[in-house]
Amino acid sequence: MSPRLSALRGALLPIGLLIVWELASRAGLFSAVVLPPPSAVAVRWFNSLVPALPYDPASQSYLSWLLSGELPHDAVASLGRVLAGFAIGAGLALPVGLLMGTSDRLYALTNPLLQILRPIPPIAYIPLAIVWFGLGNPPALFLIALGTFFPVLVNTIAGVRQVDSIYIRAARNLGANPWTLFRRVILPAASPFVLAGMRIGIGTAFIVVIVAEMIAVSDGLGYRILEAREYMWSDKIIGGMLTIGVLGLLIDSAMSRLNDHLLRWHRGLER
Repeated sequence: MSPRLSALRGALLPIGLLIVWELASRAGLFSAVVLPPPSAVAVRWFNSLVPALPYDPASQSYLSWLLSGELPHDAVASLGRVLAGFAIGAGLALPVGLLMGTSDRLYALTNPLLQILRPIPPIAYIPLAIVWFGLGNPPALFLIALGTFFPVLVNTIAGVRQVDSIYIRAARNLGANPWTLFRRVILPAASPFVLAGMRIGIGTAFIVVIVAEMIAVSDGLGYRILEAREYMWSDKIIGGMLTIGVLGLLIDSAMSRLNDHLLRWHRGLER
């Protein structure tokens, strides 16, 4: 099946749901305040992209959010926090995970603490984050980095510890020193797990950033969604949610392409 035909088939269900949603809303089956029709959401969304009109906070049109240029600003702010927090969390998790995976003694020492901290959701750290860092970007970045850290860490440890011992013994028999063994055998063999952890981590970062923006900062998609709730602007809420989904799709697609590029050799071995 061609990629174009596959994408077309994948779009049939969302389009069908949008049509049903529009018809049900127009028929008055539910209040437009609670669930506005997709057309109203689209108007409000597109009207927030181009800075052509002055933004009126009292406006109930998602279109004014888009054309005011506020939506791009909020989207960029949220995306910047996601990328910065992800870089911090993954940058810390990778070396720690590699060390824990290669050292049985370090793994035995630190794994109990890891298993205690890992199930705690990042949202539970919100009060501490505010106490430690106050309001603004620092607590948001802390929460995003925390949400990214554990998926990348756990997958990195699992990848290193599941390297086939045959490869390690073969490299040692050929005279590989510890650094060469790590760089040429362990790291490449663990890379599918590491990249999978990073893909999960970036998804978690998108979840955490919205919650963090609702609590600690005064811009971003999460902040605007919370603001829209105060005024019962359902179309703005849904538009913000869809914007988050689009950003997440773009980032996940980029991560998937990166994985495919970096793991070409792995697919070759599987064949």
